Amino acid sequence: MIKFALIVLIILVSMVLIPILAIWLIGDRGKIHPSTWKGMMTWGWRSIFGVNGIHMYVYGRWTNWYIHTLRYHIQPRLGIKGHKWLRDHYHGKVLTHEQAEAIIMHDHDIEHHDLEQIIPYPMVRDLVLKGPPDVVAYDCSCRMSRKDHCEPTQVCMIIGQPFVDFILEHHPKTSKRLTQAEAIELLQAEHKRGHMHSAWFKDACLGRFYVICNCCKCCCAGIESMMKYGSPMMASSGYVIQIDEQRCTTCGNCVEICPFDALSMKDSIEISWEKCMGCGACTSQCPSEALTLVRDEKKGIPMDVRLMN
Repeated sequence: MIKFALIVLIILVSMVLIPILAIWLIGDRGKIHPSTWKGMMTWGWRSIFGVNGIHMYVYGRWTNWYIHTLRYHIQPRLGIKGHKWLRDHYHGKVLTHEQAEAIIMHDHDIEHHDLEQIIPYPMVRDLVLKGPPDVVAYDCSCRMSRKDHCEPTQVCMIIGQPFVDFILEHHPKTSKRLTQAEAIELLQAEHKRGHMHSAWFKDACLGRFYVICNCCKCCCAGIESMMKYGSPMMASSGYVIQIDEQRCTTCGNCVEICPFDALSMKDSIEISWEKCMGCGACTSQCPSEALTLVRDEKKGIPMDVRLMN
């Protein structure tokens, strides 16, 4: 029943959107934006004018509206099967700070076709990165969907082509191309704020990795999906947190900052292995440096480009 309803909804939405998209695709002075042409050439006409292509264009063109609608009008009504469908088509991999920096700093092309071992979702196919990567900072749609949101907002990092050019051309006021040094500086600033890094994949991008998000627990829709609706949209980094009890002063900073409620405090700090996603957000907030990330094979394989060929 849910599947049939989704098919009907997609058909109805397509009937409305196709004429609108035909107008928006033309752009200024009767010309399609070069980045839109690039997307068409990359994925093919069948993909662009199919449901996935329309989905991709709407997502990239009206990102804030898309996330706001998904967050406040669709997610609360999805049900268990609906959340599973959403999780399988739109999901992320938690990154440690070092893994996120490694993606920005890599200097060679990477084509990895074994992502099923890294991201345990059926949609993922491969990872393609050109080194050094093109990077653009873009307004975080999760933060923008909150009335009282965190600052700064320009913290989503779009990675690679044709995504970078598409965002720059369609959102010139809310996006900015970054050098490698600027991208690393952004990552470091967000890490110091206690925010976590995550790599995201989407079906409309043909299973491609396309963005590094810098997520705060109060605004991130992906974290909300996991914590509020029980939809595991993020895969673990492959690490878990470890506490040096001799250094720990039980200040409670780590408990407050943890996005997944994996830490609690009684007489000492306690860790929930099941909840810990290995993001390392807590490590930047520990004044006594009592927290470290340690590799745990039971948590999955890390998405570490330094280990990919």
